[in-house]
Amino acid sequence: MGKVLTAIGLMSGTSMDGIDVALVETDGETIVRRGPSAGYAYEPRFRDRLKLGLEDAKLIRKRDERPGVLAELERDLTFLHAQAVKAFLQENNLLAGNVDVIGFHGQTVLHRPDEALTVQIGDGDLLARETLTDVVYDMRANDMAHGGQGAPLIPAYHAALAQGLSDGSDIDAPAAFVNIGGISNITYIGAGESIIAFDSGPGNTLIDQWVEAHAGIPYDQGGMVAAEGSVLPELADRYLAHPFFSSEKRRSLDRNDFLPPAAAEASLEDGARTLAHVTAAAILRSARHLPQMPATYIVCGGGRLNPVIMKDLASLTEAAGGRVLAAEALGLNGDSMEAEAWAYLAVRSLRGLPLSYPGTTGVIRPVSGGRLARPAPASTGTSARSV
Repeated sequence: MGKVLTAIGLMSGTSMDGIDVALVETDGETIVRRGPSAGYAYEPRFRDRLKLGLEDAKLIRKRDERPGVLAELERDLTFLHAQAVKAFLQENNLLAGNVDVIGFHGQTVLHRPDEALTVQIGDGDLLARETLTDVVYDMRANDMAHGGQGAPLIPAYHAALAQGLSDGSDIDAPAAFVNIGGISNITYIGAGESIIAFDSGPGNTLIDQWVEAHAGIPYDQGGMVAAEGSVLPELADRYLAHPFFSSEKRRSLDRNDFLPPAAAEASLEDGARTLAHVTAAAILRSARHLPQMPATYIVCGGGRLNPVIMKDLASLTEAAGGRVLAAEALGLNGDSMEAEAWAYLAVRSLRGLPLSYPGTTGVIRPVSGGRLARPAPASTGTSARSV
């Protein structure tokens, strides 16, 4: 058992709506003490800059390239993360010296697993200088270097949480964590230490893109738009017939792997309702690739706040003999779980413990990863090394 460290995790997901911050005390293994968390929204103008950055990112051929606006965007994104850390510390009466390490995800701007190419912008050196704290970042690259998909990485944390829940008999086995973010992923906790995980399909991204394009709003808050519409079976079936769901090879997804419908294919409300159904149905479609259909689905991420998605997911799951629980029903925090995971993974990285496994990303063997940046005087600079 290793020393328990205090870690902060930072997550900016594919929805690009802001920065989630969470504090965890952990040994990177079985000890997990969850602390405070917070979210800091991006201003609309910065979200627009991120979207432009996604276009420039399509030109990237090597992961250290930053064409177009990306270099400046990376710097500004890092400063926003530093501001979020400072605000979080102040709000919780903490000092930088109280924190051993920061797990920094950055912002994914390109993810092409078939080309072993993933790019998360975010300057770990700069963040370490600004926060005066050690920073572990760039945690996906080593997985890809060893034949993995680079995602999902959160299953190691899911497994630690599941052990605590199982010890308390709060869930029926086998259990699965489902994270409905911009892209959804599922983690199956089997017998012993068996973990299987993969991206399960489009999450909130399609709905967000649809309502923003047709109503000028960033997302369907509370599923209010979808609640006014009806599922269009032909449109839903077209999404669910995508080869991603039938392929025996599980692969991680980029936000561009599934695109929103054409404007003429649906009204605002019917489009949102259909895409909400697709989000739920995609989870059950992908669950067919598991050794056994889960008895309990623990749902986290922003999608759990959309009652239309949750109702469809509960109905489909019940028909398959399972049940759905929002993370909060088990005393967990569905908003901060990914940020908590990045704090947990940072400690694992420092200890050289695996971040991913053959059953989670397809990597050839369990591997650790990440780069460590330490704060240093401005005159000497900051060095980054692999850990």
